[in-house]
Amino acid sequence: MWQLYAILSALFAALTAIFAKVGVANVNSNLATAIRTLVILFITWGIVFATVPLREVKDISKNTLLFLVLSGLATGMSWLFYFKALQVGDASKVAPVDKLSVVFTIILAFVFLGEPVSMKVIIGGLLILAGSLVMIF
Repeated sequence: MWQLYAILSALFAALTAIFAKVGVANVNSNLATAIRTLVILFITWGIVFATVPLREVKDISKNTLLFLVLSGLATGMSWLFYFKALQVGDASKVAPVDKLSVVFTIILAFVFLGEPVSMKVIIGGLLILAGSLVMIF
């Protein structure tokens, strides 16, 4: 089932790039990011209120909350830089380079989480890296 979710994530990420490229054409990229974030805020909290018992909010540990906040900060920075890149670059070039996040994730997951790295993962990461370098240069 995770594969379906991952494919849907990729599809919506592609739509994000196309919609964002048009959306940042005549507005400051930081303002565009803030508008996008506000929409996401309403959607996600709406889903939470509709599907999650509110008592679960109280059960979140400080450690979990810390890492979710750090993840949110990293997401915010990623989006700010992504929208700026889309504003000044071609979506067909920015989006593939943005996928270098996969390579960074492989490395960070190995270093900080101790996740195993197989030859298949290394080769896939190197291919993504090569593709991104082709798009940059």
